[in-house]
Amino acid sequence: LKAQLQPHFLFNTHHSIVSLMLKNENPAAIKMLTRLSDLLRVTLKNTDRQLTSLREELDALELYLGIQRERYRERLTVEFALDPIALDAEVPALLLQPLVENALQHGLEPLATGGCLRLAARREADRLVLDLVDNGAGLAPGFTLETAPGIGLRNTRERLERLYGSAHRFTISRGRSGGTEVRIELPFRAAPAAPISP
Repeated sequence: LKAQLQPHFLFNTHHSIVSLMLKNENPAAIKMLTRLSDLLRVTLKNTDRQLTSLREELDALELYLGIQRERYRERLTVEFALDPIALDAEVPALLLQPLVENALQHGLEPLATGGCLRLAARREADRLVLDLVDNGAGLAPGFTLETAPGIGLRNTRERLERLYGSAHRFTISRGRSGGTEVRIELPFRAAPAAPISP
């Protein structure tokens, strides 16, 4: 499932780079391609790891967001509210990127300006709680997570089910003031130390 997500992301990023080049925005395309190379390096280094720390997951997400900031520019603001204790929690590798990609593509893409994405992470007793909120277009009428189209949400749901069974919670709902809210709750487990490269 994890391997299926990567081609999906690569296709979308490749399309964005080509679009910039067609508009003769070559400096932005070069920046995006360089950040993509950095992200691929991190991803390939961890191909044999199903789990990682939230800190490492956020580092990889920042590389992805660097790519998207080149694309969206002033149309995108990203905010973080991170409990330092949560950063050492264990999470599935490549958990956040497809959710952020979904929020950008389906939520913020239609906005001409003022797109905002907020990621919060905190520990609540023996749970890790992750909230991803956008102020975008919101959910389509009749949306359910079980019948959601697209590979990203489906694979995320299936990965969490396989890794945690009934010990996790994954919900997507309409935001209180519009947009979409994604919440993931996992058992709080300290991530093991990352392997040291030779």
